[in-house]
Amino acid sequence: MKVIGVIPARYNSSRFQGKPLADIHGKPMVWWVYQQANKVKEFNKVVIATDDERIKAACEALSMDYVMTGDNHKTMSSRIHEVSEKIVSDVYVVVNGDEPLIDPAAIKAVIPDDLEGFYASNIMSAIKDPTEAIDITNIKVIVAKDGHALYMTRSPAPYPKSTLDFKYYKHLGVVAYSKQALDFYASTEIGYNESIEDIDYLRFIENRKPFKMIEVDTVSISVDTTKDLAYVRDKMEKLLKM
Repeated sequence: MKVIGVIPARYNSSRFQGKPLADIHGKPMVWWVYQQANKVKEFNKVVIATDDERIKAACEALSMDYVMTGDNHKTMSSRIHEVSEKIVSDVYVVVNGDEPLIDPAAIKAVIPDDLEGFYASNIMSAIKDPTEAIDITNIKVIVAKDGHALYMTRSPAPYPKSTLDFKYYKHLGVVAYSKQALDFYASTEIGYNESIEDIDYLRFIENRKPFKMIEVDTVSISVDTTKDLAYVRDKMEKLLKM
């Protein structure tokens, strides 16, 4: 089974323009993500998927494999589908380019032991900081008994009306797709809930396609603001001194 890691890296982020190239101790952020992804031995290859010449130049300067994609993609999953049209693989594992502290073991968790047709999975972790529950950049996940996602939302959910014995879970930026799953996504129109929440994974859920959630015990942070970047720089500095 061939498995490749794909790191989507977009320069024109509405919240933090140019963040894949944000400096973290002398290297762009996407370089750190690339190093973490390459620690996953199950990957046959790791590539950065970008539509920007500046990120392409950084990849070439730092000897990182990359693939150029169109600049018309509105979602991450759409960009990964284009990658799947250019690079043949059984499984495409997406590692968000803004999570430089991602644990390689957490990335590995989404890789199936074997593959039969349609496969889509995502990792999640329990929310421990109350501020994360109300942060709309953290996508909350409601999961069925069989481990598949019932819904994803930017709101705190589920609502604890009957008990305080509950946990909020947030999705993390590692997703795995088979080619069949990516083809389904690309050929299916955006749904009602996806259009409201702006969460592309809802395209699978709204069409009753299995979307497996895998819980991991890990700490990671998505760099969405300059404040997040400062936190990651500080954290990275401490790790480098260890």
